[in-house]
Amino acid sequence: MQKKFTDDTLVNLQEEYKKTQIQEVLNELNQELIGLVPVKTRIREIAALLLIDRLRYSLGLLSGHPGLHMSFTGSPGTGKTTVAMKMADILHRLGYIKKGHLMTVTRDDLVGQYIGHTAPKTKEVLKQAMGGVLFIDEAYYLYKADNERDYGAEAIEILLQVMENKRDDIVVIFAGYKNRMDKFYESNPGLSSRVTNHVDFPNYTSDELLKIAKLMIQEQQYKFAPDVDQVLLDYTTLRMKQPHFANARSIRNAIDRARMRQANRIFASKSKILTKADLITIQSEDILKSRLFSINK
Repeated sequence: MQKKFTDDTLVNLQEEYKKTQIQEVLNELNQELIGLVPVKTRIREIAALLLIDRLRYSLGLLSGHPGLHMSFTGSPGTGKTTVAMKMADILHRLGYIKKGHLMTVTRDDLVGQYIGHTAPKTKEVLKQAMGGVLFIDEAYYLYKADNERDYGAEAIEILLQVMENKRDDIVVIFAGYKNRMDKFYESNPGLSSRVTNHVDFPNYTSDELLKIAKLMIQEQQYKFAPDVDQVLLDYTTLRMKQPHFANARSIRNAIDRARMRQANRIFASKSKILTKADLITIQSEDILKSRLFSINK
């Protein structure tokens, strides 16, 4: 016999919130990611909607299946993959996907080079992603309007079928530059109608990138000398004006090169005895030797 609920039936929101443990993931987002306030807000809104939908279901209130497929737009290095991993965890804890793993792919993983090759490739990827989240980076490369013989359209059609018919088994996140993604959705109305959650990732500011750099070197057990902050801010300002700037990814590369210069500086000094401070400190000269400063004199 089906249990009957009245308008006065009580449900404990906080208890349900605690039971799902999604607060742990939301806290990780706040602690691990610098900036990205609009992104964190949007993820929290999606999580809230799904939590309330879960409560409604427990009372026998059946609304339409919440649209879970998503679009993450923004420049490289703005945290899209990291947030996708957290989103997969949230969906798993709320019971919307069974496994909660994230599978990251690009066009090459889905589209074949000859007739009859694309369908098996795409279906194999979808099979591996079942129960979790499929993250398609630079998704606009799937569609090449200027090439009638391109097989990307076949991959898109298979994705559309699975996104519609297997909504309880897989969530697809399309990612890439915003302007290119907008054109991608315009090219396929069916795809656009199935992607209901759009999250735009802003570029980091110089100050945010400095904070990210400090977190990176702490994780690697280094530290900056006192005068490095301003030098790194100057570097970031110059780097942001260069082609192929990739936000946190570019800063990580800069840190890696600074570590190499630090190692070579120490080695060239021929000091036989070193202190721990020598080994862990990045000096301003390790940043200033970047060719970026020399070409902008």
